[in-house]
Amino acid sequence: MDRRSFIKSTGVASLGMGLNINKTFSASKQRPSNPIVVATWDVKNATKKAWEILNSQGSSLDAIEEGCKVEEANKDGQSVGIGGLPDREGDVTLDACIMDYKGNCGSVVYLKNVKHAISVARMVMEKTPHVMIAGDGAKKFALAMGFKEENLLTEKSKKDWIKWKENEKYQPIINIENHDTIGMLAIDKNNNISGGCTTSGLAYKMQGRVGDSPIIGAGLFIDNEIGGAVATGLGEEVIKTVGSFFVVELMRQGYSPKDACKFAIERIVKKPESNYKNFQVGYIAVNKNGETGSYSIQKGFSMTQYDIRGNKTLDSPYYNKMG
Repeated sequence: MDRRSFIKSTGVASLGMGLNINKTFSASKQRPSNPIVVATWDVKNATKKAWEILNSQGSSLDAIEEGCKVEEANKDGQSVGIGGLPDREGDVTLDACIMDYKGNCGSVVYLKNVKHAISVARMVMEKTPHVMIAGDGAKKFALAMGFKEENLLTEKSKKDWIKWKENEKYQPIINIENHDTIGMLAIDKNNNISGGCTTSGLAYKMQGRVGDSPIIGAGLFIDNEIGGAVATGLGEEVIKTVGSFFVVELMRQGYSPKDACKFAIERIVKKPESNYKNFQVGYIAVNKNGETGSYSIQKGFSMTQYDIRGNKTLDSPYYNKMG
């Protein structure tokens, strides 16, 4: 469950190669009159919490943090926060990042024993001169900021890990748990966009493995003039194509959120020797006009959207119709 080169020459101008560069994004003069939040997978409790903040004049950044925290605190979810599936050694390690409408961002990598990785990432953004803090340093920083240390390995996840060790088969599982990474994007009543991404990473990963989720530009990217995107799935594939940044740049070229996500997926599956039938990657995106979209490689990916029409989970269009 899980997320993948493309920049071979320097400069954003190179993004225009192979694209219709005559298309340019134009934000409507009429900004969205109501807030909106979207998230990867079926996570209605998370989007509900984010919407409550947005609908009470809260900022998109606060909505992202509080929405992601809902899933991080969900012990039954085995891919985010407490209860996450561990690495090969039985350790639950968390990755997260957050990015605001001003372009500020923060990230934590290989964080242990602190369930609200999204909040620690925000602290990195707001309380340090850095973007990313990793491992023991991330944990030390979190504890210094007042976060509680706790065992994140639940009995269920421990039992599943012990069962996995019987064969130790190491490969991505498409749509495991029907969700893995939680990625979220929000537009508030001031028309400001923020985003966040939080995960326990690939189940039974090699110790120290890091995917795309905490990497700005791969797992998440926000440009307040254009829009935002987040990724889920096999992180290695997202990283190799700088996925979320690519989606936003496509929207800058004038592509709709859905078409931008679709183009980014095609960039992965059409790579030479791609084995895309054996893994999942999905993107969701929102542009400055409040238009949303998603696209994935395999069937089974979904996007939850909360706006004035309600809280709905929408099946994503997908590439591999033969899967």
